[in-house]
Amino acid sequence: MHLAQLNIAKAKYSLEALEMKEFVDNLEPVNNIAESSAGFVWRLKDESGDATNIKAFSDPNIIVNMSVWDSTEALKNFMFRTHHIDFLRRKKEWFDNIPDDSYVLWWVPTGHIPTVNEAVEKLELLRNNGETPEAFTFKSNFSALEYMNSKA
Repeated sequence: MHLAQLNIAKAKYSLEALEMKEFVDNLEPVNNIAESSAGFVWRLKDESGDATNIKAFSDPNIIVNMSVWDSTEALKNFMFRTHHIDFLRRKKEWFDNIPDDSYVLWWVPTGHIPTVNEAVEKLELLRNNGETPEAFTFKSNFSALEYMNSKA
């Protein structure tokens, strides 16, 4: 099993705005770090190389990031032990607070590439039902085994 993740953010400004320049200018370097990280499997991107133009919600200011990793630890290592953390710490400069859950984790079969619709469904499942082995956050961090047992 692999770990899929979706996280969303609501931009305070247009991505073309000067206020977003540092964030936008660092998308490619941070994405390159992700792709070269141990345990990285896949990430959502369009022809431009990132996912900022992929719209999954009616609000045009919501951007999505979605990826697949071989483990929770691999995702955490990328998020918290690389240059990515510098931007995570500064997210309030570029993004408004989303009162509901803004990220979700779920297990997928090895080789499965999740769709944006699947990811949005998982986020809604988390928002509507709380944390379950089907859709969770780092707080509960259900294992692949717990997910498999929940399906049995």
